[in-house]
Amino acid sequence: MKELDPTPAVFRELDRAAERLLTAAAPLSDAAVTGPSRLPGWTRAHVLSHLAAQAPALERLLTWARTGVRNDQYPDREARDAEIEAGSLLPAAALVARVRESARSWQRAVETLPGPAWDATIVPFTGERCTPRRILVIRLRELALHLVDLDVGHEVADIPATARDIVLADVIGYYAEAEKTPAFTLSDAAGVELARFAGGGPVVSGARADLLAWLSGRGDGALLDAPGGLPALPPWI
Repeated sequence: MKELDPTPAVFRELDRAAERLLTAAAPLSDAAVTGPSRLPGWTRAHVLSHLAAQAPALERLLTWARTGVRNDQYPDREARDAEIEAGSLLPAAALVARVRESARSWQRAVETLPGPAWDATIVPFTGERCTPRRILVIRLRELALHLVDLDVGHEVADIPATARDIVLADVIGYYAEAEKTPAFTLSDAAGVELARFAGGGPVVSGARADLLAWLSGRGDGALLDAPGGLPALPPWI
């Protein structure tokens, strides 16, 4: 799965992604925040509550990497879901404040993580064994895609190219490992082959933003070129 080296450029990318989301969320009223997001069953408040809770949860993994003492993101799925649900009841301003404060704390944690800790083995909520380099990708992916999910005027096409390509590579990595991914080849609009799933097969091509939207469930793929039709993808996280 996709990982990132802990460089100043990567830290800036994470900080900018958080600021883009916060800038979009800040004007939301209490009425607007209770409106539906693009995620089934979740309001905008649920999305913001998730992001506010996710940052300290990921910080717990960084603490694990730093200390060598297991420190899980959440006790279990029920505890995670209950935390999100409770946070979704907060007023808009309080929710945005929580997202901002947790993002700042997360940013400090990654920027001050000691060098040896970046090579430590940790296990995020997904169950994969990885290093904190993987956590950088997870956080960037969540910030970028959940800004789209807020349904406040941002689309996958608005994600800056550097962040978009990181998230796209991560999603491609997921499907490359998924058991039920059908055989097809993925290419961008310039003809650059991005992946061959299950050994390759019919070509699906298009702009990278449109590919990411389709692969991540944020678009129907109508703008993609797929002469044989779009393959049926297994569910993505």
